[in-house]
Amino acid sequence: MFRPLISNDPLFELRLLRIMKIDDLPNDAVTERRGSHRPDAVVEPDTLQHETHATKHPRKAAIAAWIGSALEYYDFFIYGVVATLVFPAIFFPAGNAAAATIASLATFGVGYAARPLGSFLMGHVGDRLGRKKVLVGTLLLMGVSTFLVGCLPTYDQIGLWAPSLLVFLRILQGISAAGEQAGANSMSFEHAPFGRRGYYTSWTLSGSQAGQVLAPAAVLPLAALLSEEQLLSWGWRVPFWISALMIVVGFIVRRTLEESPAFGEEAEADRVPSAPLGVLFREYKKPLFQVIFAALISSVGSTFATFGLSYATSKTYGIGLSPTMMLWVAILANIVATLIIPVFATISDRIGRKPVFMTGTIGCAVSVVVFLWSISTGDSTLVMITGIALGGIVYSLTNAVWPVTYAERFPTKVRLSGMAVGTQIGFAIGGFAPLAAAALAGLGNTPTWVLPAAYAATMCIVSTIAIATMKDNYKVQINDIGVSKEKEEAKVA
Repeated sequence: MFRPLISNDPLFELRLLRIMKIDDLPNDAVTERRGSHRPDAVVEPDTLQHETHATKHPRKAAIAAWIGSALEYYDFFIYGVVATLVFPAIFFPAGNAAAATIASLATFGVGYAARPLGSFLMGHVGDRLGRKKVLVGTLLLMGVSTFLVGCLPTYDQIGLWAPSLLVFLRILQGISAAGEQAGANSMSFEHAPFGRRGYYTSWTLSGSQAGQVLAPAAVLPLAALLSEEQLLSWGWRVPFWISALMIVVGFIVRRTLEESPAFGEEAEADRVPSAPLGVLFREYKKPLFQVIFAALISSVGSTFATFGLSYATSKTYGIGLSPTMMLWVAILANIVATLIIPVFATISDRIGRKPVFMTGTIGCAVSVVVFLWSISTGDSTLVMITGIALGGIVYSLTNAVWPVTYAERFPTKVRLSGMAVGTQIGFAIGGFAPLAAAALAGLGNTPTWVLPAAYAATMCIVSTIAIATMKDNYKVQINDIGVSKEKEEAKVA
């Protein structure tokens, strides 16, 4: 065995060994020299010639993604819960409950409408300056804007300024959310070892589901312990103020995370594009549009979390289910999702992304119809069963694999931009699903649940078709993703 002794730098030793074509250095020896003081450190074996060989920290990256996403999506979805239960009564004129409900749901959708704008900004920063800057910046922006929502005066106090300021802060939340998932997914994907990319990348969405557990869980004791007058006057503010403390934790965790090794290699080789968005739109239009249409599956999530709650509890629809019971449906479904998402992602590492993803989209088309129908019956037990089945199991099939599926559509130089722009345009459309459902409910004398269910199911079908057109890249090494056959042949030559 040959070990050069002219340098104490293990990176220098590894490069020298490759130049001299000496292949007998054990892979674990390299790992030991470069990462033994960090149990998480992973170096890809040299047999993976087109995989990045920088030291990776998959567990640390995944944990940072989980914590940050949980906190950010607590902030993002606490708005959805309160917008349904409280905002129609305090931020809009009294006298028309149906109009106030639709207006409140529209402000929820505004956060999604702002996400494409945020995707352009955060995509450029992430692919030009690094993933870490996006992760820290989005966390701070989300925390500040969420805290300020809890400080807003109501319509009775300042009139139309109240909903106007609410919309402005919701836009800031949307811009932050646009960069959060794409940044966290890119970071965890690029730290993940080959063959485990699905598992480690899924931690971002597992964290997002945990955030959606925290959001209704924060409102539940307030709704149970406070009178309606107390909840409407000051109780609704508490969950927004709590976010300030939670963001401090996430900020500390993310500041200690090292930059993505794949991005580091791009920067070291001076291959970072000066205008990533230009490269994306010029060279990767097909995968970008595939992601946009596949991301319409998010309509199911917003229908389940927001319209379902409104439909079941609002006086507008007359179903009369308990808000507390519906919050428990959301909590239990998301607890199941948090635990099961990594399992489905691991399966995708074995059999591919498309079988898991398409099973989920087709299953959602059926399950969302059953869920909304079950609400129309007013049967709490039936709603609990169908809600957990949809939100906890079937929808989790899609959430488990879309992060890695979309990451595998783009090369490192435009990965964050491609994921951010593609998903956020799709999510923007999906975010207005509750508003579309509210507008369609009962139209043409149809049963209230029929047209909202048909709309959501249609979005599932569109998503399924988009996924069917994708190439499954789960066996493609990271530096080969997005490389054409011609470029690959030139590289080999």
